[in-house]
Amino acid sequence: MAKRDYYEVLGVAKNASEDDIKKAYRKLAMKHHPDRNQGDDAKKAEEKFKEAKEAYEMLSDGQKRAAYDQYGHAGVDPNMGAGGGFRPGGPGAEGFGGFAEAFGDIFGDIFGGGGPGGRRGGGQQVYRGSDLSYAMEITLEEAANGKETQIRIPSWDTCETCHGSGAKPGTSPKPCSTCGGAGTVHMRQGFFSIQQTCPHCHGSGKIIPDPCTTCSGQGKIKRNKTLEVKIPAGIGEGMRIRSSGNGEPGANGGPPGDLYIEIRIKQHDIFERDGDDLHCTVPVGLTTAALGGNIEVPTLGGKAEIELPEGTQHGKTFRLRGKGIKGVRSSYPGDLYCHVAVETPIKLTEHQRKLLKELEESFRKGGDKHSPNAKSWTDRVRDLFK
Repeated sequence: MAKRDYYEVLGVAKNASEDDIKKAYRKLAMKHHPDRNQGDDAKKAEEKFKEAKEAYEMLSDGQKRAAYDQYGHAGVDPNMGAGGGFRPGGPGAEGFGGFAEAFGDIFGDIFGGGGPGGRRGGGQQVYRGSDLSYAMEITLEEAANGKETQIRIPSWDTCETCHGSGAKPGTSPKPCSTCGGAGTVHMRQGFFSIQQTCPHCHGSGKIIPDPCTTCSGQGKIKRNKTLEVKIPAGIGEGMRIRSSGNGEPGANGGPPGDLYIEIRIKQHDIFERDGDDLHCTVPVGLTTAALGGNIEVPTLGGKAEIELPEGTQHGKTFRLRGKGIKGVRSSYPGDLYCHVAVETPIKLTEHQRKLLKELEESFRKGGDKHSPNAKSWTDRVRDLFK
């Protein structure tokens, strides 16, 4: 099946900006992500997710987008011209000699390459550094109120011994003989020219015969650095905070990656969080539940009071509005749900046992009015076995 136009896949115009392309991709990725689509629609959603991903990868790269705009899918097809393993100046470079000389390498300007037998404006390949992830554990109170803290992460500093050159003091790096210091080589077939990272120097454009013993030729050494981190109030489990530029350093002067701080919330002794709402279990004595009364309950902001009606049953839930957590994207705080757990007395004295037996006897004399739930349950069981 023929591939759809990448701009059509993302639903953007051909003159769309990078931000427009990124926004369109994020929207489609969220909609068709496999984790969000199960059952009969899973396969179709997965295909659309892969299609959107491929379109974004091509259109978010300036060079690939330029090739696609000029030549369509053929301009970004990795199989085009890959059959011969051609080298600059090697067999096959002259396949369409006169034609290529007249019109130049079609992909030369697109990929930053040069004409036959040389390179035009070639330079070392630069690479963005990798992103880093850091797991931070905080308390529920810290998640609700926010906090400012410090973390220590690995970082890279310029090697003081070789001053960043990577070469042993008294020596210096040499240009790579394979790529001539460009960091890239070209594969050619006819008038097609595709630029690739030099396999010898891995894009650095230089070779270090005598590496620095301090940094092993990297020109940098790993150290720890301290970062100030501000955790916003209302942050939730699994949310991430982005610290721009604090990831791995880029190669050959490329930009560094980012650091993503992923939040983990410790289990609380009293509360359980459900979105912006909080839940807690409130133990209540037998007599208090029977007679009713006011009891104190905890909240994240202090104490509150709820009024128990006479005859409160086990499992009864009381809702305290606005006593939950105000999420980072919420306009109002959630609620606190207090679930009553009626406690049965234990370790009774003989006198207490006697009093309870007398109370039980008085209940029996009063009939079913003291235990309406028990009567209803007994009636349902009786109907079941009729």
